[in-house]
Amino acid sequence: MASVTAPIDAQIRIRRVTAQIVGERHLGAADWDTVAGLERTKMSDDEAPVPAEHHHHGAGATAAALTALERRLLAQAKGVYQIEQDLLPAWLRPTQGEHRWQMGVAAGTAIGLQSSLPASLSLRPHYLLPILETILLVGLIVFSPGRIVRHSTPLRAAVLALIAVISIDNAISAGLLVHSIVSGTANDAGRLLLEGVAIWTTNVIAFSLWYWEFDRGGPVARAHALHKHPDLLFPQMQQPDIAPPEWEPTFFDYLFTSFTNATAFSPTDTMPLSHWAKATFLAQSGISLVTVALVISRAVNIFHGG
Repeated sequence: MASVTAPIDAQIRIRRVTAQIVGERHLGAADWDTVAGLERTKMSDDEAPVPAEHHHHGAGATAAALTALERRLLAQAKGVYQIEQDLLPAWLRPTQGEHRWQMGVAAGTAIGLQSSLPASLSLRPHYLLPILETILLVGLIVFSPGRIVRHSTPLRAAVLALIAVISIDNAISAGLLVHSIVSGTANDAGRLLLEGVAIWTTNVIAFSLWYWEFDRGGPVARAHALHKHPDLLFPQMQQPDIAPPEWEPTFFDYLFTSFTNATAFSPTDTMPLSHWAKATFLAQSGISLVTVALVISRAVNIFHGG
């Protein structure tokens, strides 16, 4: 009986120790072929040979051989796993995470632009939403000033609340601007252009924050490589040779994507893959097109004395 169950016990122990090294990773047939090859290798010189008297006891000999094999597998599996991680591009493996300052500067710029708009293009009282946005941004910087790597439900909720308030505030301003243009009350071309630029720029920042926060689960999930499939496909992901091995998307990449989508009214170098990404690209392009068309047409009409 011992001779029949020994190979089964060996296989179970091999799978267990290898799984402990590589975590929950699924091992396919090719991986287990490698493990099987390890079983056939000779014991290294630094491993104590099995005493001769143990050969007279089947169970003891099997246990000693398995212990030696487990030691070999432990070292081999660690090496294989580390090589595999080194070969993966940075955006597919755990990294140190990105700094918050890029996102903070962009959000602060959006708050400043919204505060510069006249009261006629803002929710009353005029500074209510900008003050709320400032409180949320300062809280994020105080409680998470460095790299974004810590899982925290309150911090994630604060980020989402900040982006939502910026988006709502800008949507209100855009709606009031469109109403003033359509109703004919916007009669100062220079002021109209400045207000249009402020709202358009804030729109670019707001959508870049949405892309940054939801692509592959957000910055924390990206830092821990929790999601393999991207929602936004950057050129560096398609052609790894054109970027350094440590490249991974940061907030500036999402800001650039938002800017090009708002100016071209369609994706340029970065492609949306998931449904939410395509819907968000569609919404941003439509809002940008309407804003630019109405502001420019009305300004030209005013310049010509209309």
